[in-house]
Amino acid sequence: MKRVLLKLSGEALAGDKKTGFDEPTVMKVALQVKTLSEQGMEIGIVIGGGNFWRGRSSEHIDRTKADQIGMLATVMNCIYVSEIFRSVGLKTAVMTPFACGSFTELFSKDRVNAYFAEQRVVFFAGGTGHPYFSTDTATVLRAIEIEAEVILLAKSVDGVYDSDPKDNPNAKKYSEISIQEVIDRKLGVVDMAASILCMENRMPMLVFGLNQENSIVSTVNGTLDGTRVTV
Repeated sequence: MKRVLLKLSGEALAGDKKTGFDEPTVMKVALQVKTLSEQGMEIGIVIGGGNFWRGRSSEHIDRTKADQIGMLATVMNCIYVSEIFRSVGLKTAVMTPFACGSFTELFSKDRVNAYFAEQRVVFFAGGTGHPYFSTDTATVLRAIEIEAEVILLAKSVDGVYDSDPKDNPNAKKYSEISIQEVIDRKLGVVDMAASILCMENRMPMLVFGLNQENSIVSTVNGTLDGTRVTV
């Protein structure tokens, strides 16, 4: 693979603390991404905001404002993780679909391609810039826009199951499943809007557990211990 879009779960980056950042976890991610970058891979990254905020869980504020808070949570996550990446020698850029002063740059496909040519890791923060769209949808949208070959979906759960393994100890894990079956069974790998975008644009996904040892590099190198979502 030459170009990939890596989606990191905000909760997974928080580790056992469940909120904020777990720096050893983020450092492990940075070192894995550095390995892939040194192999010549072009890497875009989207990070969820669930380690700080989930707008849909709020019962007392306007949904649009709640989603805007969530977008800012992803900006904080991307700036933090970008700086950890830089500390291990990677070059990075953080892009958003809206202006954030000097904190980030406005998203532009041309600029992304130029940064990839410089071997920069590019973070896509701020979701789609609109309420009612999750970072799942932003992930698929950016993957399609930058013509990534695959989405690497690094989650707190190590693949796709027929039911929630946290609630059902007998949940069955799939080694491979089609995006159509994910939609039909409402398995929630990504939300419905993102699933349909994947299906319509034939964007495959590799779903795996972020906290498994060297999981990002192993997945890219063909030893996936998760689920392949085909199109």
